[in-house]
Amino acid sequence: MLQDRSGGSVEQLYDSLEKLTQAARKRPELARLVSTFRPSVPQLYVDVDQDRVLKQGLQFSEVYQTLQAFLGGAYVNQFNRFGRQWKVYLQAEPEYRTSADKINSFYVRSSKGEMMPLGSLVKINRVSGPEYTNRFNLFRSIQINGSPAPGYSSGQAMAAMEEVAAEVLPAGMSYAWSDMSYQEKKASGGQALVFGMSLVFVFLILAGMYESWSLPFSVLLSTPVAVMGAYGGLLLRKFDNNVFAQIGLVMLIGLTAKNAILIVEFAKLEHEKNGRDLIDAALEGARLRLRPILMTSFAFILGCVPLWTAKGAGAIGRQVLGSSVIVGMSAATVIGVFLVPVLFVVVERLGKKKATVAAPVEAPAKGGAD
Repeated sequence: MLQDRSGGSVEQLYDSLEKLTQAARKRPELARLVSTFRPSVPQLYVDVDQDRVLKQGLQFSEVYQTLQAFLGGAYVNQFNRFGRQWKVYLQAEPEYRTSADKINSFYVRSSKGEMMPLGSLVKINRVSGPEYTNRFNLFRSIQINGSPAPGYSSGQAMAAMEEVAAEVLPAGMSYAWSDMSYQEKKASGGQALVFGMSLVFVFLILAGMYESWSLPFSVLLSTPVAVMGAYGGLLLRKFDNNVFAQIGLVMLIGLTAKNAILIVEFAKLEHEKNGRDLIDAALEGARLRLRPILMTSFAFILGCVPLWTAKGAGAIGRQVLGSSVIVGMSAATVIGVFLVPVLFVVVERLGKKKATVAAPVEAPAKGGAD
């Protein structure tokens, strides 16, 4: 919405619209810009002679109601007949509404009961002006509709419009996003918060499950592999990091944590109950859970292949989601099998070392002489 925040004329607002659209059409990110605003639409301006209306003892409301009733239409009442409800409208016949000269055929009753021709009370002039003007956030505004060019996202198109507006709009003219663009602009920038909250909740759940504040790190430190793989998939297919990719990243955090939990759970069991060394326990956990991890991971990857090869309406969104989850899950599966046991050993050793340093050292007992 192009806004006139200085209270200028319609012509100034239209000049700003022309400058903005001409400059925006030169940007490769934008494919189409359309505005329905027209500043010079032919119109009829009806000027009521107020002095004459008052001298004839008429009310302004009667004059305006007569114009409305005959030229536009006025609702009278409704009645019931034949089992149906009918509405009554008062309106002149079509042949009396095709020309402004026919206004002399309409009459208004004065206070003396005389019928005054409506043409003697009003003057009609042919003018031009905007058919209508929008008000957005109380400012006179013009709506501009557009779409991104092929190969560009809506975010890139919006950024291009903002850059052009900053360059060409004069003082007192500004813009505001509306409808879907407003929602997209408002929702942007929340990616870090979403990822942070998902990691926090996964961490708290793992801490409660393992009853340890250090062991969840061996699970969560493997998630960056999946995230980097997802971004690699987007770069491979030259896709933008949009909301579909972010949904895939949140899902990858849970799936990657699930694979790491399978290894960590068995490694912890081997170390605590069977008394194995940390390295042996980690290797045994990876060996025992390798087959289930590969089965579940490849089942998920193959199930997402239709998203990778999607076609038709909305295909780009499905392809972005499929690319992020397939490449991200492949990286987490191939690399995570080797990375999670290493993280388990490192985290457990650091945790035990810290616990040993923090434990109080008992002072030797002093012997007394008899």
